[in-house]
Amino acid sequence: MNRLSRMAVNGIASAGMRFMPFAEAASDDLPLSRLLRLALFQVSVGMAMVLLVGTLNRVMIVELEVSASLVGVMISLPLLFAPFRALIGYKSDTHKSALGWRRVPYIWKGTLLQWGGFAIMPLALIVLSGQEYAAGAPEWVGLVSAALAFLLVGAGVHTVQTVGLALATDLAPREDQPNVVGLMYVMMLVGMIISALLFGKLLENFFHAKLIQVIQGAAVMTLVFNVLAIWKMEARDRDRAYRQRVNPEPDPSFSEAWALFMRGANPRRLLWIIGLGTMGFGLAEVLLEPYGGQVLGMSVASTTRLTATLAAGSLIGFALASRVLSRGADPMVMAGGGALVGLPAFALITFSATLQSPGIFIAGTALAGFGAGLFGHGTLTATMRAAPKEQVGLALGAWGAVQATAAGVAIALGGVARDVILASPLSSLFGVATPYFFVYGAEFLLLAITLFVVYPLVAHKVFGVESRPT
Repeated sequence: MNRLSRMAVNGIASAGMRFMPFAEAASDDLPLSRLLRLALFQVSVGMAMVLLVGTLNRVMIVELEVSASLVGVMISLPLLFAPFRALIGYKSDTHKSALGWRRVPYIWKGTLLQWGGFAIMPLALIVLSGQEYAAGAPEWVGLVSAALAFLLVGAGVHTVQTVGLALATDLAPREDQPNVVGLMYVMMLVGMIISALLFGKLLENFFHAKLIQVIQGAAVMTLVFNVLAIWKMEARDRDRAYRQRVNPEPDPSFSEAWALFMRGANPRRLLWIIGLGTMGFGLAEVLLEPYGGQVLGMSVASTTRLTATLAAGSLIGFALASRVLSRGADPMVMAGGGALVGLPAFALITFSATLQSPGIFIAGTALAGFGAGLFGHGTLTATMRAAPKEQVGLALGAWGAVQATAAGVAIALGGVARDVILASPLSSLFGVATPYFFVYGAEFLLLAITLFVVYPLVAHKVFGVESRPT
């Protein structure tokens, strides 16, 4: 390599380390290339989220004509496994293997569950919708097979993400762990952006066979990404396996480990903040693309790109939060700032219907993603800092359990609320946008309540007010 080439490569590398979010988490023992390869499991998770919450909810409601209530319930089914994320993290912390592995077995099992759900999902959705291709099939076949597909994907996603994040923290020094986990979430957002753009392009001219190809292609890529992510990533600790076999030591029970975690600083208030804020940002997530299609007349490709817009806003929020928090800022102040940004975001989304302006709608969606990024990074960092050294996996599981459970409840409530309001006398109050206005108003209220709960934790830092949170 000549001198000019070396200068160019060094310049690109230094620029990447300077501007890429969380790149400072890399080190000589854990280079950025290895971190990015490990983060491929988050790309598969982001791809699954785009399919479930973005593309499929629009296709099921508009093209397949499935009721929004049923769609909301189906999309929320994967989140039935969310409360078990803390248990999954705890199990991977204490797993005993003859090879000395703790994380890899769980990631592999989760990958197979995720792949299996995608493999049967497209045909199950067509049967569920009652299209002519599925004429004569009993209604319960569609319901059961679609529910099974969503459940398998959900179990796989929660297992892979929880244990994958724990593996990432295992590989990093304690002081770099929040940045490493942050990098993993940035890669999930990158995966969401790329997947949303790709799915939008592939489904621009929609027909059923293409839907089958897209979802089953996602199943194959899930296997590819996750295998590449864990390949030679976790060392086979033979000494640990030998010690466990010769002199086994009893591990603390899950209840004992959870009790230790709950003795930290304000853990209950922190978990309430995570749940309320997540519901505030996610209540209308299942309705975002139908809102664009039914109220603003946007195409399938255009509304699918909304997921990329939302993820891009979150990516910018994560990057800004990373830079600010690395300079010593309080993570709860960051979380409160994210909730505050969400208020004008949902006001813009609502106002876009009045002006019939897709541009304002897209701007509000991007701003909502930005606020969600600030909020997510703030609560994630706060949870990491509250965890005892030996309970990082449990802490990540607790954060993920509350966050995902709240998101699932919000998605289900959003779909049900739309149909209930649509069938009520209030349905004609604001025309076709009426049910969406009520849901966006509920999001606004939830974010305001979140700010109220956050206030005692940040008042002394922001306003100089003494407070004693419980």
